[in-house]
Amino acid sequence: MNLDDVRETKKKKIQKRYIFRIIILGILVAAVVFALVSNSKKDNTIYKVGDQAPDFTLQQINENNELEQVRLSDFKGKGIMLNFWATFCKPCEAEMPYMQELYPEYKDKGIEIIAVSLDTTELVVNNFIDKYDLTFPIPHDQKGTSRDLYKVGPIPSTFFIDPEGKIVEKIDGALTLDRLEGYFQEIMPES
Repeated sequence: MNLDDVRETKKKKIQKRYIFRIIILGILVAAVVFALVSNSKKDNTIYKVGDQAPDFTLQQINENNELEQVRLSDFKGKGIMLNFWATFCKPCEAEMPYMQELYPEYKDKGIEIIAVSLDTTELVVNNFIDKYDLTFPIPHDQKGTSRDLYKVGPIPSTFFIDPEGKIVEKIDGALTLDRLEGYFQEIMPES
């Protein structure tokens, strides 16, 4: 191999590296553009007091309640306490007996409690339901769709929704019996 052949081979290698680097750069630019476009299309809406509560449908797993699935819009005309919780959450566990204590009375007055479980397995939720003999609807949000829709951060998180479907109050943290009754008065349908 003479000197000209070596130079030509070296030149071709440099050209191949240059083309390879251009291709890699193009792929990286395409990935960044894709990420930016994808994130710009996500629903980043954070629902607050006064907004219409977004609708969702989830499978209901509480055998002590006759509903098979929970669709929020099916409860239009009722006041709704929409609670996001999990069995591992001690404040969630603390408020559950209060919710069950008030449920029979306020259900007859037009208020529905919907306690969305964010647990990963249904078995732990069923054991929890049995432990506290809960009778209100408990939809299971195993995939986190309603949690993402409502942008729930800390749990428990509770949305109080009036009979027209508007969010009246959002509370992060556990509720006491007195506070629950106070919020129920705000969302109770007019007789």
